[in-house]
Amino acid sequence: MLNWEEVGGGGAWTGWGSPWKGPDGALGAPLVSASSVHGPGARTTVPRTEMPSKHQIMSLWGLVSQMPPEKLQRLYVDFPHHLRHLLGDWLENQPWEFLVGSDVFCHNMASTLLSATVQHLQASARKQGEGSAILQHISTLESIYQRDPLKLVATFRQILQGEKKAVMEQFRHLPMPFHWKQEELKFNTALQRLQHRVGEIRLLQETLQQGTEAGQVSLHSLIQTPANGTEQSEALASLLQDTVGELEAVQALVLKRIQIWKRQQQLAGNGAPFDESMTLLQERCESLVDIYSQLQQEVGAAGGELEPKTRAALISRLDEVLRILVTSSFLVEKQPPQVLKTQTKFSAGVRFLLGLRFLGASAKLPLVRADMVTEKQARELSMPQGPGAGAESTGEITNNTVPLEISVSGNCCSALFKNLLLKKIKRCERKGTESVTEEKCAVLFSTSFTLGPNKLPIQLQALSLPLVVIVHGNQDNNAKATILWDNAFSEMDRVPFVVAERVPWEKMCETLNLKFMAEVGTNQGLLPEHFLFLAQKIFNDNSLSIEAFQHRSVSWSQFNKEILLGRGFTFWQWFDGVLDLTKRCLKSYWSDRLIIGFISKQYVTSLLLNEPDGTFLLRFSDSEIGGITIAHVIRGQDGSPQIENIQPFSAKDLSIRSLGDRIRDLAQLKNLYPKKPKDEAFRSHYKHEQIGKDGRGYVPAIIKMTVERDQTIPTPEPQMSTTVPTYDLGMAPDSMTMRISPDMVSQVYPPHSHSIPSYQALPLEESVNVLRSFQEPHLQMPNLSEMNLPFDQPHPHYFPGPSRGLLPCQPQEHAMSSPESLLCTDVTMGENSCLNQPVGGFTQGTWVGEDMFPPLLPPTEQDLTKLLLEGQGESAGGSLGAQPLLQHSSYGQSGISMSHLDLRANPSW
Repeated sequence: MLNWEEVGGGGAWTGWGSPWKGPDGALGAPLVSASSVHGPGARTTVPRTEMPSKHQIMSLWGLVSQMPPEKLQRLYVDFPHHLRHLLGDWLENQPWEFLVGSDVFCHNMASTLLSATVQHLQASARKQGEGSAILQHISTLESIYQRDPLKLVATFRQILQGEKKAVMEQFRHLPMPFHWKQEELKFNTALQRLQHRVGEIRLLQETLQQGTEAGQVSLHSLIQTPANGTEQSEALASLLQDTVGELEAVQALVLKRIQIWKRQQQLAGNGAPFDESMTLLQERCESLVDIYSQLQQEVGAAGGELEPKTRAALISRLDEVLRILVTSSFLVEKQPPQVLKTQTKFSAGVRFLLGLRFLGASAKLPLVRADMVTEKQARELSMPQGPGAGAESTGEITNNTVPLEISVSGNCCSALFKNLLLKKIKRCERKGTESVTEEKCAVLFSTSFTLGPNKLPIQLQALSLPLVVIVHGNQDNNAKATILWDNAFSEMDRVPFVVAERVPWEKMCETLNLKFMAEVGTNQGLLPEHFLFLAQKIFNDNSLSIEAFQHRSVSWSQFNKEILLGRGFTFWQWFDGVLDLTKRCLKSYWSDRLIIGFISKQYVTSLLLNEPDGTFLLRFSDSEIGGITIAHVIRGQDGSPQIENIQPFSAKDLSIRSLGDRIRDLAQLKNLYPKKPKDEAFRSHYKHEQIGKDGRGYVPAIIKMTVERDQTIPTPEPQMSTTVPTYDLGMAPDSMTMRISPDMVSQVYPPHSHSIPSYQALPLEESVNVLRSFQEPHLQMPNLSEMNLPFDQPHPHYFPGPSRGLLPCQPQEHAMSSPESLLCTDVTMGENSCLNQPVGGFTQGTWVGEDMFPPLLPPTEQDLTKLLLEGQGESAGGSLGAQPLLQHSSYGQSGISMSHLDLRANPSW
């Protein structure tokens, strides 16, 4: 089953993408009875059509109805415009575009669709209170098209093609659900045509047996041969060969859908939404097996009517169809972890879509085995003459055999490995400078059984997604980079596990955004300004225009091999540190849009320089992994503006005192940029502090943060009790003060100017003086020797320990491995409520954000568009076929080009 919401981007994600929700109404087969089109005696096995659960407001008709009527008037010449409105999106849910031809099948389908159209028009007219004139008009149309119902099909096909073209010109995209509906309709129509062909073959067989004159006339009518047509036996052979060819074509549609499912599963490894249900795939495979069985019976029943060579060729083609279908229906339903540590238990599962058909009556179900294979072995397995069951394992896995199990209630055949454990791994020779965290392996699941009365041996194999094996936690970060890159940029049907070395920067932006939202668990994605900063960082280019990066590509080396200039880490190591910090301690702040985050220190100066004293913003540290800092405006003794950046806080720091409480502690912080009072912005993130004695008579002790300075500043410091000494956290001592003289301000930033000069216009040696603004942030806390806390009631601000006292924060370490999970004091506060509150951090019209730009698109579309468009009446080079499902502009934004976004022309950002 394919969930429309998860194909397109999932969830009510503001700032990234509105969810693709399912259309309201029928999606699959049209309102046609099987007996009316399949012919007499046909056995029908139309699979159940999956109905999306949520209303879809962005159907094709949803876009058409938003367009000016004058742009569409020329489309409704043969079919009145007001009647088109009565049909609504019902029209696009019918297979008009796939009924090409004038044979018996198309004629029967057209007749049934005409009746359904009239019924729908009449029901809609009565529901909307239309008068008798409309009903009379509907009856007139019915009488006109009854003489040639295929003309109605051609009329509606032309209308839909014109509407698609108009929508592309107006909106530059077609809705993703529309493409999925078309794919579903195409398969269902092709399957119904196959069933009709089987009925024709059966009737022809009966005609040959009876040998009556009436039967011969019926035969000529069925297969539409000239009056002086071929012999009946040759006609039967031709009909069988054509039907087997149609079966092969429909099988290709099923295999393509399986590949799409696999690709979506891989993208889910990077956080893309994904519906794991395999019900629809199983029903499609089973329906083709039914057609195969019927055709096999008809070929066998033909007997002497077919030449031996023709009969052998048909049997061979049918057997090949079955072999490919069976081997392709063995899939990895539950993937093993893609970063796999030795000596750690993990689970995985496989599913055999045709197991109920071929193994349901088996006395003993076959065993499935799991083995570790290298990239080279995986490549050999993908070759047509690859190794069979004897692929040598490259690692020792325990508990690696389980039997396939039949679940009648679940209607599936699957095997679940619950306690797999990789004891050790044999490393391969690596290519060039490749590290162990770039070496990709896979788990091979294999089983075998015999099929049919002839005991045909069948070998089933399924490869997991590529994984990286690590032996120590400090390899986890780099291993995740390898998997992220492979999941995002690999192609379907690739040679294992080949992936591009360079990718477009806009694709990287989509991937980083998807990963950030999934990892943090937030509805708020990255904004165009964030991508500008990330581009400056990874390319070491301080250009202020997005156009400078729009057509650039990023390499794997730039992503996670090359050390950033002046730093000791790679781009991914830094970005993963931000992910980890935000996930642990800052999720609610980010979701409330209180953190700008991805912005350079120099750019902060441009933003805050002309703001009132006490204006501040939050940004991720550019020089440390996993740190967030507060940048704010102060005034020196001479009144000149200065920008201070407080020493970054790590996850350890925020576990001692939350970010919201630290901001409350600093009285010099007044307004969150641009002009929102800090208490209004952060009140929901403040921790309630007890006033007065507690229930046992103790006076609470409170930790508060201060910042010491080397110079006197008019801003009043918070008044603290003289009995509470300060506690030195031992953080790095220095922070940077950006001082710019008043005349330099007027030169560089003239009043009423709406442009921000590039960084080159601010020579550091001429316009910026670096001063030591403060030494270290301190926490004021009670003297431990004088404290008397309740023994069994720890204060919420303190870590409980053997002494029930305060644990001093150790100096920050920047190891690449993630420490044990820390519980940050703000993570549990109002998480649910904050996601439902309106964005509070940025004033509308000031912060360039989600209101000005459409959301980012999931990368799924780029991979799946051309597959869905193939064979749907849209050529790859046509005006529609060449367009993506949703038109991408720079950095994945849909529908709006960002070529106009020059941040130098926007003083607010």
